Amino acid sequence: MIDIGYSLSRRFPDPPQTDYRTANTHALRHDLFCGDVYLADVKADRELSTAWGWVPVLDFAWALCDIVELIDRDPRGSRAARPQYAELDFTESADRLRFERRFGWVDVTADWAPDDPPLTFNHTQLRREARDFLQDLVADLSDTHDGLDANPVIWELLTRFPRL
Repeated sequence: MIDIGYSLSRRFPDPPQTDYRTANTHALRHDLFCGDVYLADVKADRELSTAWGWVPVLDFAWALCDIVELIDRDPRGSRAARPQYAELDFTESADRLRFERRFGWVDVTADWAPDDPPLTFNHTQLRREARDFLQDLVADLSDTHDGLDANPVIWELLTRFPRL
């Protein structure tokens, strides 16, 4: 079972003058909603998490959905023996999450935990959980940030990655 989660930072609050209704893609992805994220294998009781406080949480969710689609480009899908790779880099750091898909399984490793064995997830489940995480995150953020749910960038994002 996969668990993806976040916490917003109190050390890096959004600027008080932010108009979430008109925030552009760059602001939404890189400047707002900073905190920490984690990706966990509940069954194995293991996780990869950040503890930096400055990770753009919405960008993480958005990038994770993009990556899950990127590593599914082989027309053979879960029958593909050739590995497919993708990386999620953190803008203010050299650290990255690395994704390797082979057959229907995705191994996830982190530069900041090089000695840890990879977390291994079923690709279909990872896709579903990543999209659910994005949808839930936007709902949470919309509840606490007035106007976010009226932002056209957010509408397009939620349409691009609907729940499965």
